[in-house]
Amino acid sequence: MSTLAWEDAPNPAPAVNPNAEAADATGLGQIERGAARVSVSDKAMINARADVNQLLPLKYKWAWEKYLSGCANHWMPTEISMQADIALWKSRDGLTEDERRMLKRNLGFFAASESLVANNIVLAIYRHLTNPECRQYLLRQSFEEAVHTHTFQYIVESLGLDEGELFNMYREVPSITDKAAWALKHTQSLDDPNFATGTTEADQHFLRDLVAFYVIFEGMWFYTGFAQILSLGRRNKMVGIAEQYQYILRDESIHLNFGIDVINQIKIENPHLWTGAFQNEVRDMIRTAAELEAAYGHDTMPTGFLGLNATLCEQYMHFIANRRCAQLGLEAVFGQTENPFPWMSEVMDLKKEKNFFESRVIEYQSSGALSWD
Repeated sequence: MSTLAWEDAPNPAPAVNPNAEAADATGLGQIERGAARVSVSDKAMINARADVNQLLPLKYKWAWEKYLSGCANHWMPTEISMQADIALWKSRDGLTEDERRMLKRNLGFFAASESLVANNIVLAIYRHLTNPECRQYLLRQSFEEAVHTHTFQYIVESLGLDEGELFNMYREVPSITDKAAWALKHTQSLDDPNFATGTTEADQHFLRDLVAFYVIFEGMWFYTGFAQILSLGRRNKMVGIAEQYQYILRDESIHLNFGIDVINQIKIENPHLWTGAFQNEVRDMIRTAAELEAAYGHDTMPTGFLGLNATLCEQYMHFIANRRCAQLGLEAVFGQTENPFPWMSEVMDLKKEKNFFESRVIEYQSSGALSWD
């Protein structure tokens, strides 16, 4: 049995800025009586006075728009019927053994990963991202991560799966453990109550955390899992789970874009952090992440099944990795790669509107139609 080795190849903790006052950054400091009112020019992504969460005047309207989009996209897993999934799972020949293995490993990875992402938001990112409108979105994102964790509990309970097996895979399945351990080493120092941004070394460490969780965890690793489950839905298998994953994918797409916007805004405000050496380091992080995901793909799909196999997932990860590099203004880490799953772009466009007799989902907003054709 494999165990999480948090000490394996850790990044050295950055030096703490002795002049930084953590209370001021978190908004837990003393109130400055008679202080000047907060203006737009006072606001910044990091190393700004947080005070209370002074939302107005808005500086980064894109962050506020993402908060509003998250609210408009609200959904709950229990709105979605699992009856067809339960019948198919219990059927002797409803799913192949390869499909069952993939599904359980997939659920095991996501069950732990959503909690790790939520912990990173609450225990690390929120403390150091000093902009109020960004913090407002982080509060919304934290709730969405809780909804996603609820989703996996709902699926496990509905199918009667071994909850101990599924919720402990992050410690017992090496390909899942390797990814969790890799990501966690980037956030441990930020959880230190003595850590504070304000030096080049500390600020770059914060950027590494943002890259590890937003760009890689949510923007790369989750996408193999989405492709696996949504490919089943396209073949009219496990359609309840597939529908829930589609809503998770919609949430995660906004999470990813928020994280990339935050990173790029920090780069604009602190260009001295984005050195050539640091850019190469980020590219190495993305390359390593793609390699870890390839190993996970081979573990979850050793032989593959109709329309999906580990080789295609590895190609997809190379495509996604290059896309993430472009979004960060970095040179691609892999050669030109075609998207082997063009249908993934289509399923990201959905509308929560279904006939009452087809689903218990109600309409929240318009943007596309759910279809597994």
